[in-house]
Amino acid sequence: MSRDAWSGKDVLSILDFSRQDLEQLFAVADDFVERPDSVEKSLSDRIVATAFFEPSTRTRLSFSTAAIKLGAKVIDLSPEASSVMKGESLPDTIRMLESYSDLIVMRHPSEGAALLASEVGRVPIVNGGDGSQHHPSQAMLDLFTIKRLKGRIDGLRYAVLGDVRYARSATSFLYGLSKYSPRVVYLVSPEGLRIKSEVKATLDGFNLETQQVEDIEKVLDKVDVVYMTRIQKERFPDPNEYERVKGSYKITKSTLANAKDAIVMHPLPRTGELAYDVDSLPNAAYMEQARMGVPVRMALLHLVLGDRKR
Repeated sequence: MSRDAWSGKDVLSILDFSRQDLEQLFAVADDFVERPDSVEKSLSDRIVATAFFEPSTRTRLSFSTAAIKLGAKVIDLSPEASSVMKGESLPDTIRMLESYSDLIVMRHPSEGAALLASEVGRVPIVNGGDGSQHHPSQAMLDLFTIKRLKGRIDGLRYAVLGDVRYARSATSFLYGLSKYSPRVVYLVSPEGLRIKSEVKATLDGFNLETQQVEDIEKVLDKVDVVYMTRIQKERFPDPNEYERVKGSYKITKSTLANAKDAIVMHPLPRTGELAYDVDSLPNAAYMEQARMGVPVRMALLHLVLGDRKR
């Protein structure tokens, strides 16, 4: 498989990559998981910048860890301690960061911020999450986790539960599934958190079969993967809307009694929607999911930056 799909490219949306591209990424990530002692320091002469304009634990730290494991140096922009607090524009910030680094990983609350950064910057931009639709590396590691735990992505039944409207992790996951052939994807959410029409249109264009339901109990015994999301107060334009839907769902050990061997995933952090008693179940996959962030992001950085010439 050619590296052309990755080398030197921006990573803005999982929709920009084919199934073949994703399989190439997963093959490299698999190698990093299976042979950690033989990891090539392919970024030993590179500097990776992280610029997170929203809070992050797993995405920021796993990208930093991935870069360090590949031999790169990492510099981190803390917006609250930078000229952003003085009113510096995003384009100017990106122009400065590209002067100091070979690749920028960026998270931003505004839809389209990563695209704007890519249009301004001359180094690859990796979208660490922007707005409510795109978080490509999260979807990539989600699919990779399923493939490792279930042996395949095709032919499985999925339930995406909680905030299907504003959670970019859920939307990106659905975009990622559209590259494969699931048997069915149940969208489990209250009416106020149903999928956006433009996202549904995109999924329909890829012939991804989705079914809208409100009661998770009706599908738990039918699915192979439960993908749960936090109902994110910070994403709601109207606080009253959040108050109406918060606490709509909660997965507990007893809830999963009829879930057979369905794995439970969650991009984290969790609040009250995923009980701690689930942690002891063999089908709790979210901590493994978080761990897979490092090898997948190592593979991504290696493919995008590892063979680039100055």
